[in-house]
Amino acid sequence: MARGKVVTWSLLGVIFAGYLLGVYWSVEPDRFDVKAVTQKAEQEDNLPDVTGTTITTTVITIAQTLLDKPGGFLSNDVTPPSVFLDNMPAWEFGNLELLRDTTLVMRNELSRSQSQSREDPDLKEAQPLFNVDRRSWVMPRAESEYQRGINHLKAYRARLSKSGPDKAEFYARADNLRELLRLVDKRLGSYSQRLAASVGRESLDVPEDKETAADKVATSWWQLDDVFYEARGYSWGLLHILKAAEVDFGPILENKHALVSLRQVIRELEATQQTVWSPIILNGSGFGLLANHSLVMANYISRANGAVVDLENLLDRG
Repeated sequence: MARGKVVTWSLLGVIFAGYLLGVYWSVEPDRFDVKAVTQKAEQEDNLPDVTGTTITTTVITIAQTLLDKPGGFLSNDVTPPSVFLDNMPAWEFGNLELLRDTTLVMRNELSRSQSQSREDPDLKEAQPLFNVDRRSWVMPRAESEYQRGINHLKAYRARLSKSGPDKAEFYARADNLRELLRLVDKRLGSYSQRLAASVGRESLDVPEDKETAADKVATSWWQLDDVFYEARGYSWGLLHILKAAEVDFGPILENKHALVSLRQVIRELEATQQTVWSPIILNGSGFGLLANHSLVMANYISRANGAVVDLENLLDRG
């Protein structure tokens, strides 16, 4: 009898310890100062302050944060307690989507003077590495591939300050920033719609058919928190990228009178990072007794999306 109690209490202790570990691993990383991390990287690697260093360092820091935060990268874990977690993997996926978009623009636009110019060799290698399936835990292991991508980004950053044929380029032009913002516009619009679907309202701009009929159904409670934390993760990474863009594209933004619009986007994204005090993401009706966290998040993201559109329009002007 005593032995059975020992086994029971030991099992309960292991479960409780796993629960506490899961809670700790689910804590979102703090925001960082893009200027401070760039200055630190420049000092450690003896790099001069050149255009493009801030955005590249910010992308590296976001990617490294996914790998080095408490618990490491959780999306591909197959053992407890992380196999039972879904909020943090969704947060990771949101950031990963941002990394994929940003490295794509860096490869195709920011590092090239024109469409027929040569691709940067390090960005050519880095960009597809971030597209490895996040749930792949062996052959290849997602973390290993992402780390390889980070290493190529560091090599690109080091070559920004070099001269000669190996020099990397970063073209801080309005049209290049606009290409990034167009991807951001689409992502934010998608998140806004998915979050608003928590109440299952009909969409008036599409015909009813088998594929769109599902849009009228409220998002499942089991998926609601995943969408919420994916959007929250994307917003966390995006506000850092835009703060870095304020540094690298500063003269262009001032010339286009677009600096205020950029800061407005950042302000709305910062609002998405407010502390969530509820232990679960609630799906109440708009004016019901319970809160609807998805609608609140959708409101901030919609406002950010509108500010991004305004920013695109300013950059489009001559």
